[in-house]
Amino acid sequence: MYGAIIAFKDFKPLDGILGSRWVGLQNFIDFFNHPSFSLVLSNTVIISFYKILFGFPAPIILALLLNEVKVSGFKRLVQTVTYLPHFLSWVVITGLVSSVLSPSTGIVNILLKSMNIKPIYFMADPKYFRAVLVITDIWKEVGWGSIIYLAAISGINQELYEAAIIDGAGRWKRTVYITLPSISSTIIIMLILRVGSIMNAGFEQIFMMYNASVYDVSDVIDTFVYRMGLERRRYSFATAVGLFKSIIGFTLIVITNKISKRIDEDSGIW
Repeated sequence: MYGAIIAFKDFKPLDGILGSRWVGLQNFIDFFNHPSFSLVLSNTVIISFYKILFGFPAPIILALLLNEVKVSGFKRLVQTVTYLPHFLSWVVITGLVSSVLSPSTGIVNILLKSMNIKPIYFMADPKYFRAVLVITDIWKEVGWGSIIYLAAISGINQELYEAAIIDGAGRWKRTVYITLPSISSTIIIMLILRVGSIMNAGFEQIFMMYNASVYDVSDVIDTFVYRMGLERRRYSFATAVGLFKSIIGFTLIVITNKISKRIDEDSGIW
């Protein structure tokens, strides 16, 4: 927190934090007036919203499906396969995605050519790039994210399922009326945390995948901070932008937590 003082100063490394000139809110004003402010803010919110909309339910669905698998060997195999991408760096994944989506040698475009469809340069076409970001993020994290929900499901009293089976409830009804309500508090907590990180669109992923052709739809706050802070050495400006992002995230966590508490008194983080 001490380093956050830099956001209110014209920081010079040789002068140190305390020795640098105090400028108040000037760095924040410069950010709000910057020509790229609206672009990076909208891209950050849009990409994060898509990841929440499509990515948040994915591990829940996977956990529910795995819970219904009774063959332990097959279940472990599926878990292992879905967990593995989490341990790959975005450098490796970017290479794989670039190969698969290559307009000349990628398997996706080879299939499109076989159907007499013109090849698509997914990695350089603004119409498709956000979809690539969301799909690859889901593929990488869906297995790892399902661990929490599988743990919550394993804690459900099995007598509830036995009673439901006696009453004639099928798998779908047992999932809807027993499993989902029993893990609802876990889902709400994870959703609150996910909403709180809406200003984090995924720096490493975007930084590795984006290029000049898709800047207009992929340049986010984190990549903007990287350029300003490290490339242009505007440390105070970059710190102010990062502090702004943190304040927004904290505010969203507080709001979503209050909403969840009104819906269910036992839910929420605090």
